[in-house]
Amino acid sequence: MRFGVHTGLQNTSIAELQSLWRRIEAHGFEWISIWDHFYSADATGNPHGLEAVASHAALAATTETVRCGSLVYSVGYRHPAVIANAMATLDQIANGRITLGLGGGWMANEYEVYGMPFPSAGVRLRQVNEAIQCVRGLLTEQYTNFDGEFFTMHDAQCEPKPVQERLPIWIGGGGEKVTLRIAAHHADGWNVPFIAPDAFAHKVGVLHEHCDAAGRDPATIERAINVGIAMRDGDLEAQFGAMANYVSPGVLQGGVQEIVDRVGAYRDAGADWLILAMRAPFDLDGLDMFATEVLPHLS
Repeated sequence: MRFGVHTGLQNTSIAELQSLWRRIEAHGFEWISIWDHFYSADATGNPHGLEAVASHAALAATTETVRCGSLVYSVGYRHPAVIANAMATLDQIANGRITLGLGGGWMANEYEVYGMPFPSAGVRLRQVNEAIQCVRGLLTEQYTNFDGEFFTMHDAQCEPKPVQERLPIWIGGGGEKVTLRIAAHHADGWNVPFIAPDAFAHKVGVLHEHCDAAGRDPATIERAINVGIAMRDGDLEAQFGAMANYVSPGVLQGGVQEIVDRVGAYRDAGADWLILAMRAPFDLDGLDMFATEVLPHLS
């Protein structure tokens, strides 16, 4: 199992994030990611949130060794060509360390206030299915042609290409009928947040079924779980606000051995990556404790 940190962009600044990113990298984590929201992802309507692509660029420029991921860009905010060209350039900044996460979006309020369409989940997932194919083509092929329900490309080009020969694309979400099928057909990785180990194990099994149907080896798809960490009373509520109860099944709590055991349960459930999901106010003590007291038991 490998370890990373997902850093929320609400109620913070680039300067604070840069300090946090350096701290994470110094601890030896292998992954840092950002999210894609215009409003804070805490269901409060708070508009204080840094823009994702610019923050992703800052992450790439600030760090040296970690993979620089996104969990996840919403295809409802940007055309696949915009995403592909941004990632190709970001991969130059990161010298080949970018991982692109894609999803269909979920927080209706931020679409509505900006007048952006927010169709049904089924429509959004069909958009994701098309977008990942368009982005893959643009990042790997000289010319991309695609005629879909939502996106059309004719001899489209994205130059220069990323530094990586195949920039990894992950799909985010836990939907078993569609999201996991898209991952099985098109993705290099799959990420789901805040579910318990038994629920994660079940979804891994569903992913394997979709891989079997697609004729794909499931070992070629990286599987990642996002979990919170709350070391003190009130930490969970301070970080997640109104969503505290919703995310609690996927939050690490208790003493060191309890956390080691919980992480081990995710590993046994099939997780290749465990990613700590942190948002301001950032729990630096919890981060340091995990790095110095938990990780040595898991290496």
